[in-house]
Amino acid sequence: MSSVGPEIERLIALLAKLPGLGPRSARRAALSLLKRREQLLLPLMDALTAAADQVVACRICGALDTRDPCAVCADLERDLSLICVVEEVGALWAMERAGAYRGRYHVLGGLLSVLDGVGPEALRVASLTERARDGTVKEVILALPATVDGQTTAHYLADRLAGTGVAVTMLARGVPVGGELDWLDDGTIAQALRARRPA
Repeated sequence: MSSVGPEIERLIALLAKLPGLGPRSARRAALSLLKRREQLLLPLMDALTAAADQVVACRICGALDTRDPCAVCADLERDLSLICVVEEVGALWAMERAGAYRGRYHVLGGLLSVLDGVGPEALRVASLTERARDGTVKEVILALPATVDGQTTAHYLADRLAGTGVAVTMLARGVPVGGELDWLDDGTIAQALRARRPA
């Protein structure tokens, strides 16, 4: 029989679904939140409510922001000739942290995966090719993970973009095999971006 009420069990169960938190970590996090209600729990509730109410996906690139188009797409000082393709928003945030890229982005929303049944129709591929054909884009940088699914997706996108007239490049192999952009340090991301090569 559980020693805590259903409300606490539900909190623990939901926290345990977050990446990097298992049941033990979720229990510790729940306890910390409940013990520090005024300093942590209530501000977190407000932040979660605000995020749920106000954060939307950008209709142009797919990034998350409180406005549409997002801050990056609305920034007139960005290089309109460059699009950096990333798997998810976390990778976009990692690229921005590195501060080495001043173009725009395209968030695919995942990777092609035969094992998981993810095909091109489940990703934002059509909108990418449409953006590449708009006449202002000169280069599409494929900043995808150096995993089997990442490389499969990169080759597929290179084939799809071949008829658009834009250069298609990939991040250099400074990104380790199996590496995820949002786990890399800023220097590694910056170096990989500078050493990109044709796909």
